[in-house]
Amino acid sequence: MRKIEVAFSTLLFDLFDKKNKIIIVTDILRASSAICTAFQNGVKEIIPVATVDEAKEYKNQGHLIACERDGLVLDFADFGNSPFNFTPEKVKDKSIVYSTTNGTQAVQKAFPQAHKVVIASFVNFHFIHNWLSKQDKDILILCAGWKGKFCLEDSVHAGAIADFLLQTNHFTTDCDSTKAAVDLWKTAKTNLLTYVNKAAQKSRLAANNLDDVIPYCVKLGKAEVLPVFDGKKIVDKNKFQRNNHS
Repeated sequence: MRKIEVAFSTLLFDLFDKKNKIIIVTDILRASSAICTAFQNGVKEIIPVATVDEAKEYKNQGHLIACERDGLVLDFADFGNSPFNFTPEKVKDKSIVYSTTNGTQAVQKAFPQAHKVVIASFVNFHFIHNWLSKQDKDILILCAGWKGKFCLEDSVHAGAIADFLLQTNHFTTDCDSTKAAVDLWKTAKTNLLTYVNKAAQKSRLAANNLDDVIPYCVKLGKAEVLPVFDGKKIVDKNKFQRNNHS
């Protein structure tokens, strides 16, 4: 039996054994939703960077930049962190450098020791579940959280992934945070939007009139994308597999 664990934040992630596991990074509001949307709309690759200075350096080299801090687009960036920014007209066949308050740091933190780092969201909900159910590795779900703290929306999404996999009977867990995440999901799933609107991030986004993206970010989508981080860039491995079989 394969095992599932959940780290509720990047600070707690340091306490887990990561070696040879598939690590799933989730940042529902909004980085992982934006990344999955970008690949659905044809982006070539996304280069996640942790700091604003790194993003500025790439900008000076002529790269397209998506960068935000505390929800706001930075003045040198081409656009920010909303999935609505990542339209086909802006991103198709492009390479984008991406830096966010929480999500891109979580992606980079996940890489060392992992078998594979995958970005998941409700946007690719059905595809990611089916893909994970076929993997023969233990899974650790990393919630990006908010500046190292627990956040509701990522934890609910972690519970959704864990609940699905546990029901396949190929996975098990002895991890209390996984069980708690599943309980959150079972409470939230009957009216997911209402539940996620209780999250602190809703208030942060609303303060800047950015909360219109929440219904999109919590809709159980069918985007057939598998964003995988190789230590330098994120690419859609499902697109690569489709192209090789065409």
